Amino acid sequence: MSQQFNAQNIKKRISTLVFLKGSTAPLVLYVENPQEIYAELTQLMKSTSAVLVEKETQGPIKKVCFISNQMAAVALQEEQYV
Repeated sequence: MSQQFNAQNIKKRISTLVFLKGSTAPLVLYVENPQEIYAELTQLMKSTSAVLVEKETQGPIKKVCFISNQMAAVALQEEQYV
């Protein structure tokens, strides 16, 4: 019965992951609209000019800043939490 109760309380959230060149761990960004941030960052990766990217987030990282030409990859991650 406790397994049923726990399964009902499990929620899902999506975060945007940013992999930076030379870094072993990605930046995990919890934002209002992760798909929008993903699309924005992938467009910046296609650009030949480097721009400063600054984002405010809702997770443990409150504000982050990096140069767009230092991004190696961007991903969306779905996580479960209670």
